[in-house]
Amino acid sequence: MSSLDSKVALVTGGSRGIGAAIAKRLAADGASVAITYAKDAVAASAVVKAIELDGGKAVAIQADAANTEAVRSAVEKAVATLGRLDILVNNAGTAIPKKFEDTTLEELNRVIDINVRGVFVTTQAALKHMNDGGRIIMIGSCVGERMMTPGLVPYAATKGAVKMFTQGLSREVGSRGITVNNIQPGPIDTDLNPAAGDWATPQKAATALDRYGRVDEVAALVAFVAGPESSYITGANLTVDGGTNA
Repeated sequence: MSSLDSKVALVTGGSRGIGAAIAKRLAADGASVAITYAKDAVAASAVVKAIELDGGKAVAIQADAANTEAVRSAVEKAVATLGRLDILVNNAGTAIPKKFEDTTLEELNRVIDINVRGVFVTTQAALKHMNDGGRIIMIGSCVGERMMTPGLVPYAATKGAVKMFTQGLSREVGSRGITVNNIQPGPIDTDLNPAAGDWATPQKAATALDRYGRVDEVAALVAFVAGPESSYITGANLTVDGGTNA
């Protein structure tokens, strides 16, 4: 019996990168998984097919994390399709790297809408359905705790907000046995932040391990926090960053 057998998980932004790796790992551990995606239906379908080929159950739901009605609807669809909700992974996020003084109001609003408001709305909708003993997991960032990367000021501020949201919410839902934790990745090799990219050199240099992380290394920590062995961990900010914040 796998650790997440009979559980249902919703992973926002699950069509690529870290989100796709999380969805696949939770499914491999026995959970039925719903993923949301903003635009790329082909990528989302590929994640679902990969899970199904491995013997799992998955569904993809289109929902831009900046659209509150779409987000609420996605939670309802996930529950209606899979029958329950035990695990929420707030993975959807965005960054617009540039100097703060050059950032437009439109860009600021989008980062806030997805990284903060989207997380708030998704979590609020999910709590209406979440079973006691459930898991709420944020995908924050190491820069939400210690900021060393120029060009990410609004992003870092939103991830700092996610950190405090995690700590505060854990106090409110603890009586239901629901844990709330924040996973804070450092530089992870994805199409949005490739280890071979021009922007990678200073990020790699900031790590203790002198390398980028892999998406499966983030997914492994999420799977542990989602499972039964983490039942006494809540309100925690767990950093998987190769020692960037050491």
